[in-house]
Amino acid sequence: MHDTRTTGGRTVARRFRPATVLAAGAAALLTLAGPAHAAPAKDPVPADIPDYQAALDLVKSTDVRNAVCRFLGVPLPQGKGAGTVQPIPDSADPCQGIPAFTVNDPLALNEITPGFVAGTAPPLPSSAIQLSHLVSALNAPVNGRNATVMLAPTDGGGWHLAAVRDGDSDAVYAGKATPGTLVFSEPQIRGWYQLGLTTVQPLNDQARQGLNGQDSVSLSDYQKLVKARYADKLPGSQYDTAGMSSGFGGGERLAAASSSTPALVGGAGAAVAFAGAVLVLRRRRRAAD
Repeated sequence: MHDTRTTGGRTVARRFRPATVLAAGAAALLTLAGPAHAAPAKDPVPADIPDYQAALDLVKSTDVRNAVCRFLGVPLPQGKGAGTVQPIPDSADPCQGIPAFTVNDPLALNEITPGFVAGTAPPLPSSAIQLSHLVSALNAPVNGRNATVMLAPTDGGGWHLAAVRDGDSDAVYAGKATPGTLVFSEPQIRGWYQLGLTTVQPLNDQARQGLNGQDSVSLSDYQKLVKARYADKLPGSQYDTAGMSSGFGGGERLAAASSSTPALVGGAGAAVAFAGAVLVLRRRRRAAD
């Protein structure tokens, strides 16, 4: 999948969410590193995803399905139209004529934290990695195209639809997490890594280049690498204020789109952002409430 920024800027410096979300991924890593022979529960709730049922309900909802259909129903802009914003027309039945599909269960998309980048946080999983978004790919391509639903955390709990993006690589990499490891991204170089308790391993060529060709490095050494790359690009820096911090790009074009109309940004990477049509599923109240 080609990287494209959605409604909020995607950057090491900017992508920070409510406190309940920040340490969830790393906490899960520390938990999973415990007893190795415990029998797994049936359909366990992922420990690294807060409000998981709300996220699951959202990706299986009619609203999200319709959003995916609107994305798949519009040809991606090519040539001179690539990279431009175009509104997606509304339709009474956006899924009419779209082959049947399902949206897979959501997976955690983790990123490195600003404190880790700045060198002010220790090189520990609990302070190095944070949960940024959830991603859910389609179960199979539709008319030769795949797509990924991206959810962002909502203040106060729950999740909302942030974008539908072209391709499925985010979900493919996110799915490579194993018991005792986490997968995280370094969006500026489109690198994907697997994190053990103290070791970082590359999952793609960009990540391997980010580790200077090494097959693995310690988390401490990885911190030195990203500090050298990004410490001068944190919030307030000239690099940041010039809008160059994002590894996804296209955010300014999305921001220029109507706040009430879903808009498609096409080109090498394509995404439809739902800035004004936020779909929210908050925590379900218990029956006793």
